[in-house]
Amino acid sequence: MIDRVVTSGTFSLDGGTWDVDNNVWLVGSAEEVVVIDAAHDAGAIAERIGGRSVTAIVCTHAHNDHVNAAVELAARVDAPILLHPADQVLWEMVHPGAPYTPLHDGQVLTAGGVELTVLHTPGHAPGAVCLHAPDVGAVFTGDTLFQGGPGATGRSFSSFETIIDSIRDRLLTLPERTVVHTGHGDSTTIGAEAPHLEEWLKR
Repeated sequence: MIDRVVTSGTFSLDGGTWDVDNNVWLVGSAEEVVVIDAAHDAGAIAERIGGRSVTAIVCTHAHNDHVNAAVELAARVDAPILLHPADQVLWEMVHPGAPYTPLHDGQVLTAGGVELTVLHTPGHAPGAVCLHAPDVGAVFTGDTLFQGGPGATGRSFSSFETIIDSIRDRLLTLPERTVVHTGHGDSTTIGAEAPHLEEWLKR
């Protein structure tokens, strides 16, 4: 079972602030879910969760628009927050001193019988991860890969070359039919995006 909640708020980085809509993904079963990217509105996310238990709140990266509701939601649903430690600096900008459980590449998370494998995909952020759920034929990419190309890299510790390497080596090797559920906007597939790698390199 895959459920989406769209929440609205702002994204702030490098002195700029933009209005954004974020995809929050609930993955699991009618009894138990993992929450991917608790953005903006803990109340709306908790309402969609309903009576289901939450095994974890997973952050694909720590940009504020993907984590700003994580601490409140964790308290509401009594679940741990999981984040790759390479995003510690970004996390501290939003939730200074708040604890989280470190994610690592290759880690397997489970909820409601669905397994999600953590793929470390640095580039958009140092600790960016994607979550591959082969049993449901999906990968949750946060801001690493969108319909139409890779996510932007705007800080000195991020690089376009790194995100391209991550996409090529970690995502485009997945089956073409794999559905790509993104952090913003519409979903796509690996097969739809793979032919455009050379175009992205020329940008």
